[in-house]
Amino acid sequence: MRADGRKPIVIGVDPDPDKRTALAWAADEADRRRLPLTLVYAQGEPVPGFRREGSPPSWEKWREELHTAGNDVLERAAAFVESRCPGVDTSTVLAEGHPAWVLAEHSHHATQVVVGSWHLGAVRELFGSAAVALPLAAHAACPVVVLREAEHTTQQPPYFVVGVDGSPRSAAAVDFAFEEASLRGAALRALYVWHTPLLGVLDEDAALGECRRLLSETVAGRTAAHPAVELHHEVVKGHPVQELTKASAHALGLVVGTRGRGGFSDMLLGSVSQGVLHHAHCPILMVPHKR
Repeated sequence: MRADGRKPIVIGVDPDPDKRTALAWAADEADRRRLPLTLVYAQGEPVPGFRREGSPPSWEKWREELHTAGNDVLERAAAFVESRCPGVDTSTVLAEGHPAWVLAEHSHHATQVVVGSWHLGAVRELFGSAAVALPLAAHAACPVVVLREAEHTTQQPPYFVVGVDGSPRSAAAVDFAFEEASLRGAALRALYVWHTPLLGVLDEDAALGECRRLLSETVAGRTAAHPAVELHHEVVKGHPVQELTKASAHALGLVVGTRGRGGFSDMLLGSVSQGVLHHAHCPILMVPHKR
C-alpha cells in the first residue's frame, strides 16, 4: 500500500517481451482506476540450462547474472507501461522466490493481482514448476486476474459475465463484476448454471425456480449502486464449466468467486474455478470470499 493509502494494481511480469497482454491489461486497469501500478518480477533458483557457456560456476555469480537479467526485464516492462499509459505511477520490484508465493504476499496490499497464462494444459498448469495462476488464485488476499487471451469486443454493448451460485463467494464476485462493468461502461450478464444431480430431482421446475430466486437475491440491490450498468440475469441448465466457458466467448471478462484463503481445503481451487481457468476464452477475474 502506498503512503497515500492507495492499494496498487500488481502485475507479475513475464520475461518474454512478446507476451505483453497481461501487462497491457494491468496498465489500462491502473489508468482507469487511477491507481499506482507495481511491476513484480520473481526469480527462483536457476533452471536447468540457465548457465551459459563461459559463465562463472559459482552460485554468487549466477545470482548476480539473474539479478542483472531481472532488472533488465523490469526496465523494459516499465518502458512499455510508460509508452502505453504515461500517467500511471509505476514502481518495480525484483524478488526472490517462486512467483506464485511472491505475488500472493503482494496481494495483501493490492487492489488486484494480474498474471498471464498460456494454455499449458491441465497437467502442466497443476504441477509444472512454472505454474503461477492456480496456486496464486487459491491463496491471494485480493482478486486475481488471469489473462489467457485479450479482451473481446466482438459484441455490442461489451459485457462481463459473472457466475452465480447463491453462495457468499459468488456475492463477492457479483460486487466486483458490477465494479468492473461500471468502469468500462459495459453490461453485465449474471449466470446461474443448474447442473442436474446424478440421481435426478422430483420436481425440476421447482429446482429451477429456486435457482432463479437465489440469483435474484444475489444481484438485488447492486443495480442501485451502479445504475449505469445494464444487467441481464438468467438460469441455464448444463455443466457450470461448459456453460461459463461458452458464455466467455464474447465477453470482456469472466468473473468467478473462490473460497479465499484458508487451510488444506483451500490448497487448490474448486473444480469450477479450475475448469474455467483452463478453458475460458477471455480474461478470468477470480474473487476470493474473505471469511
